[in-house]
Amino acid sequence: MTSPHTKPSTFESKDKQFSLYQGDCNELLPQFKGCFDLLFADPPYFLSNDGLSIQSGRIVSVNKGEWDKEENISDIDEFNTQWIQNAKLALKDTGSLLISGTYHNIFSLGRVLQKLDFKILNIITWQKTNPPPNFSCRYLTHSTEQIIWARKSAKHKHIFNYELLKRLNDNKQMRDVWAFPAIAPWEKTNGKHPTQKPLALLVRLLLMTSEANSLIGDPFSGSASTGIAANLLGRKFIGFEKENEYIKISVARKLELEKNIQMMKNKINDIKILQNLGLF
Repeated sequence: MTSPHTKPSTFESKDKQFSLYQGDCNELLPQFKGCFDLLFADPPYFLSNDGLSIQSGRIVSVNKGEWDKEENISDIDEFNTQWIQNAKLALKDTGSLLISGTYHNIFSLGRVLQKLDFKILNIITWQKTNPPPNFSCRYLTHSTEQIIWARKSAKHKHIFNYELLKRLNDNKQMRDVWAFPAIAPWEKTNGKHPTQKPLALLVRLLLMTSEANSLIGDPFSGSASTGIAANLLGRKFIGFEKENEYIKISVARKLELEKNIQMMKNKINDIKILQNLGLF
């Protein structure tokens, strides 16, 4: 899908289900006014502070890139205000927004959402089953990330697949703490983004907040995990990404998905449950 007011996409898949635009989301989102049913955003966490962590038994830097560095809280608030304002423009009146974060940026994000009159619906906690150990030993091991779920308008009903979520949870109400491991090796065969999210987490989020005919967007697309999850569920996807390196990884992942879609579906537990129930 292409808005009549935009330049041609950087990449569009043959099935027309997956499009990427290379550029700043603040320039691109306003060109898709009222188009998206759902936006998932994984904005910079601003945690690149030259510190150290442990990954796969090795000491590594916590730095993600220049895009993840910011020292002034006022600048962080300004950054979040700008892109969330533009995300609001791009959402349908019935649309909702999912934003992933940690304590580094989650308080700024929540404050900005409230100032811009979003209605916050839930804060979902992703509990990592395999978090890296605490290298400094001066505080508790960081083992969670949060996803704020908010809808654009207090007046319009949002999509929430309540019964579907119950079926995924042994016919009990789904709670707001979800346990998933970090990305598996098969999710990074074409390279990976430093803040890449596991497909299992994204699949559940999209099952919760979108329908088969929904248009899903991602302002900070990275390696397009949101797009891969959307296509696994038969949803259309449009992603915005500035870095050419990650555009290339995203295209390679989409091409891999076209060849191995059933294999990937078999690795996502929620999809297997729905298939066994005859609901997918």
